[in-house]
Parts: sequence; C-alpha cells; structure tokens
Amino acid sequence: MAKFHKKIVAITLAAGVASLFGTSAMAADYPSQPIRVIVPFAPGGSTDIVARIVTQRMGEALGQTMVVENKGGAGGAIGATEAARAKPDGYTLSIATVSTMAVNPACRPDDLPYDPLKDFMPVTNFANVPNVIEVNPKFPAKNFKEFVQLLKDNPGKYTHGSSGTCSVLHLFGESFKQATGTDAIHVPYKGSGPAVTDAVGGQIDSMFDNLPSSMGQIQAGNLRALAVAWPERVKALPDVPTLAEEGYPQLNQPAWYGLLAPAGTSDDIIKKLRDAAVVALKDPKVIAALEKQGAAPSGNTPEEFAKEIKEQYDWAKDVVAKGNISLK
Repeated sequence: MAKFHKKIVAITLAAGVASLFGTSAMAADYPSQPIRVIVPFAPGGSTDIVARIVTQRMGEALGQTMVVENKGGAGGAIGATEAARAKPDGYTLSIATVSTMAVNPACRPDDLPYDPLKDFMPVTNFANVPNVIEVNPKFPAKNFKEFVQLLKDNPGKYTHGSSGTCSVLHLFGESFKQATGTDAIHVPYKGSGPAVTDAVGGQIDSMFDNLPSSMGQIQAGNLRALAVAWPERVKALPDVPTLAEEGYPQLNQPAWYGLLAPAGTSDDIIKKLRDAAVVALKDPKVIAALEKQGAAPSGNTPEEFAKEIKEQYDWAKDVVAKGNISLK
C-alpha cells in the first residue's frame, strides 16, 4: 500500500512539473499563430481606429498577424463578454474602453455577464483620447459659456446626442449636466457615427463625443467644438479651450483605449504583449497616426492600467447613482 501511495505521489508531481514546463514552453513559443483582437464596437469608431493603428505595428513586433474582429452591441458588452470567456492563452484579446470597463458595469451591476475587475488582465493603455462637446454651426451659442447659459435659460428645450443609453458619451453628458446644473434632452444612438451625422444635419443640437470620430467634421466646419476634455489644448484645435480652462476640471477626463487578456493568462504572455505594444507606441508612424486622430500614446504598465480602470469605474458608479440612470 505504501508503494502504491508513493507511486501516486510521483505521478502527481510528474504531472504538475509537466504542466509547469508545458505552460512555460507555451509562453516561450508565443505567439505561434495569429492573434484575434476583439473590438467591442462597430467598425469606423474611435475604438476601432485606435485598435487597428496599434495592433498592426504590434503584430510586426511579435512576428504574427493581429486580426481585429468587431463584435458590437449592448454598449460593448457583447464583445467584452466573449473576450472574458475566451481561453487564457493569449490568442484572444480585447480592447478595453471606459464603456466596457466602467460604464456598462455601473449601469448593469446585477446582470452584466462579466466582471471588469476580475475577468480580465490589463496589458496596457494604448492611447488617451480627448472628449469633445460640439454643436451644429447654426446653434445660437458660439462658445462654451454661451452654451451653458442657453441650456440654463431653456431647461429641456435642447437636445444632445450620444452613442447610446449608458454609453460613456451618455455619462459624459450626464456628468456635464450635473456639474453645470443644466438640463437637455438625451437622444441615444446606436454608435457615435449616426449621432455625429444627425448633429451635422441639425436633427440634434449638440453632441458629446470622442474627438477622433468627430475631428473630420469639426475641421470641415460641419460641427463647432466648444470645449475638449484634455490636459491641454489639442494641437489640431488650438482655439478650443479645455473644460478645465472653462472652470470644470472635474469634467476634464479623456477617454482611453487599452488591451486586455482573459483572466488567467500567464505573466510571460502579458509581458510579451505589453513589450510589443510599447514598441508600437514608440514608432513615429504610429504616433503620427494616433495624433492625427487627436489621440496621445500611453503604453503604461499593467498595474497602472488596472488603476485607471478602477478609478473610471468608481466615477461611472457615482454619475449613474446621482443621475438615477439605468438600462432597465
């Protein structure tokens, strides 16, 4: 019987060692096949643009193609859920946004199929992107102060669009109303693209957006930017003040887009991915492409990115609670 137990222990230890070396070998060979990157929104938006710019260069650094796959719907929850349930082998990754990691969890605390703080391993923040408050050029307010005053004088008269109920842009608008004591009618759309189109066409009065998806229309004169959420004035829009300049530093929060792996992914794979991202984000061509979209490269550590996610989650919960916002 003693010999039998020794044999079982030996087999168990051997299996554990084999598993350990197998994991190490997998990480050492990684990546040996194309990497799928889930973008939890439709093609053409800010998330998609930033993801494609960075992952193309990352793939070159890793020696494998990174294939972007758009899985939109439910404010990013559909794509994020699929990514959270993926095998933690480094071959299915996802793009993190404020919507998927903060806003959705804050709006759907009881029925969201994933936990933003437990089901993912942050790799790095790719880039920070300014948010912008913009109006149709025919809108009577010519600057931010006039905009706020007009809304205060006419509660419930004017409209503002967003990329959807409980999207980050919805909460950006709600936090603006809470901070300024104004009231406007929220018009949710299925993505930024349709909302921007209607803002240009005058179907809605104003729009809270991520700058990349509105930059072209602003530069063409089809929309008027009133203020940006950014540490300093955006180089491409030097005449547009920041929200901090306008007296609302609490609104001066940019959006961000980062890379996630499923929980359980090995530290070695996380390091390889983050190292490749840093290479990409230091490439002058990538920097130029991001800056053209109004985005600034980041490339922070997994620990720093995890802190950013937690802070944004706490912000979203506060805005949702104060605004009594719900998807139900």
